[in-house]
Amino acid sequence: MVNATYVETSQDVLYYADDGTPYIYNLGDMAWVLASTALVWLMIPGVGLFYSGLLRRKNALSMIFLSVAGIAVGSFQWFFWGYSLAFSDTGSKFIGDLRYFCLKGVLADPSAGSSRIPALLFCVYQCMFCLITGVLAIGGFAERSKIGPVMVFLFCWLTLVYCPIANWTWNPNGWSFIMGGLDFAGGTPVHISSGTASLAIAIYLGKRRGYGTERLAYKPHNTAFVILGTVFLWFGWFGFNGGSALSANLRAVQACIVTNLAASVGGITWMLLDWRLERKFSAVGFCSGAISGLVGITPAAGFVGAPAAVAIGFVAGVACNFATKLKFLLRVDETLDVFASHGIGGMVGCVMTGLFAQASVAGFDGITEIPGGWFDHNYIQLGYQIADMVSGFAYSLVMTTIICWILHFIPGLRLRASEEAEIVGIDDAYLGEFAYDYVGTDPELRLHRIDSKPALTSGDVVADGPHTPVSGHDGEYSHEKVPHVGNAAAGGGRVDV
Repeated sequence: MVNATYVETSQDVLYYADDGTPYIYNLGDMAWVLASTALVWLMIPGVGLFYSGLLRRKNALSMIFLSVAGIAVGSFQWFFWGYSLAFSDTGSKFIGDLRYFCLKGVLADPSAGSSRIPALLFCVYQCMFCLITGVLAIGGFAERSKIGPVMVFLFCWLTLVYCPIANWTWNPNGWSFIMGGLDFAGGTPVHISSGTASLAIAIYLGKRRGYGTERLAYKPHNTAFVILGTVFLWFGWFGFNGGSALSANLRAVQACIVTNLAASVGGITWMLLDWRLERKFSAVGFCSGAISGLVGITPAAGFVGAPAAVAIGFVAGVACNFATKLKFLLRVDETLDVFASHGIGGMVGCVMTGLFAQASVAGFDGITEIPGGWFDHNYIQLGYQIADMVSGFAYSLVMTTIICWILHFIPGLRLRASEEAEIVGIDDAYLGEFAYDYVGTDPELRLHRIDSKPALTSGDVVADGPHTPVSGHDGEYSHEKVPHVGNAAAGGGRVDV
């Protein structure tokens, strides 16, 4: 039984550890972290909406579904061993042990992040970071992956990639934490790791059918979804960055101010960069820039002032905008530009934290002491930030690639969808449902029609009838039947491009 009571004067929680040591948990801090937990949770379906709006209509539901399914998979992983691997206080410099396996012993003891809140609250707050990182990473699977294997991938990726990076960044035992790396809310564990993972996934999967042709020269199918997703993300980011102070104090207020400012500057910057090309303002461009500014300020939010936030928002907007061209240079079909927005944006934020970090801002909470950054004449800090950034990028790239290829050789867990499933759409092939009450049929289906009866019940289910040879990801034969397109393909339905 938890040995807790209330302080008579302040009504804060008074907890006595097993050895009799008293700890006071501030109710205001607990309330703020609980509210921030809910705010970060809201960001996750926001990611799904943002991704969905950028895709074609026939794949819209799959990304929304994976965002909410990712909450379930990630929550179980965090309960099972994720929290222990990231934040156990008896682990190594690189990964934790299983001391808190299945949350055993995670109760009212002081948390790893702050002695003013209990470990149980810290655990559920950090769970939200785990969830959104995984959902960001699986953006690399858009439009050409099976649903079931992606959820298996997510469990493995959170275990082997996110938890180790979170351990070395935020756990007091972690090598980057001990070295002196500064990462307030997840530049490396969240954004660099997920953006790099998306790049590695895209390299493994190969290009979508029709890549390099007019077939994939489409505009986002639902700009309203893109804006709504951005709204959820921007709104939730106040809990993402402000909540990372783990206290309702001046540092949390400052983090919220710079978060809003960097997002605003990033959005305007990207929008103007796009305006110079077509002399038209772009809602999608503004949203992309706002996300870039939010990503850039994330590692710096509790360490910098407002002028630095303007600089970070501007540089992140410019860098991420031009980084969208990297996929053409690398010849990688990175559908949603997750690496450009989150990977490059996280790197920008990590480096600029080393430049602009201020000892005075970090001390707004009355506890934190840092030597500052480059402009505080602590020149070595930039080296620490670069070391943390490069290690996160390299580790995520290599480990994500290894996970993808291990799953590739396990029966039933190969990630790439069949050619027919890609043509008919991931929604129909693997979910059997659509984002809307109607769906357009791709004219390409006419090339693959076998008979007059719909037979594709699942992207992986073998239907009765002849087998169809296709040139898929691995050059093997597909054992799937393609549905007759009916009147839609003949002109009676909406055509989806």
